[in-house]
Amino acid sequence: MGNMTPGDIAINFVVFLFSLSVHECAHAVAAEYSGDPTSRYLGRITLNPMAHIDPFGTVIFPLFGLIFAGGVFFGWAKPVPFNPLNLRNRKLGEIIIAAAGPASNLVLLGICVALMKVFFFSDMVSENALGDMSDAIRNVLLVGIQWNLGLAVFNMLPIPPLDGSHVLRNLLPDSLADIYSQVSPMVGFIILILLVNIGVTGWIARPIVNLISGFLYG
Repeated sequence: MGNMTPGDIAINFVVFLFSLSVHECAHAVAAEYSGDPTSRYLGRITLNPMAHIDPFGTVIFPLFGLIFAGGVFFGWAKPVPFNPLNLRNRKLGEIIIAAAGPASNLVLLGICVALMKVFFFSDMVSENALGDMSDAIRNVLLVGIQWNLGLAVFNMLPIPPLDGSHVLRNLLPDSLADIYSQVSPMVGFIILILLVNIGVTGWIARPIVNLISGFLYG
């Protein structure tokens, strides 16, 4: 078993599940806004995690990683389907839909950071006022910061099948976009593993971490 307590595992899984549900709901809302009602008809405009769960990617793989790998894992939900023919502007619509997920995680990240500032890094609220819930609230907010930062940075990498790849494909000229579209998700997954192992995600996240630290301690 990894070095996480049952309480740590529960907090991480619940926060991960909520953050992922917000991410997928944001995709669905963006699709509706861009002109395609498919996600609404399929019940994906909801924060209910049951609408977004992929049994393996959302439950089995994450729990295995939390229990046996100390929190190291990849996780995913069911993709939000949309019909590009319904979009008012196909390329812009696809960019908005893809970017909405990571953007929602940045919003959650900002909320968690702001609450950390209010509760633990300012005189606005005394930790004593939080009583016995102080440690629990701190842990939930810290986990929320970590997961939403990770989901935002990870998903914006321009590697299939991540959200960033859909943004990049629609920014490329059609000739290059067709070539880029031929990169399979499996090849993208292998590239992704290599980039994670050499620390690319950490390099991208570092400026955001520094910004958060400056806000909290400034």
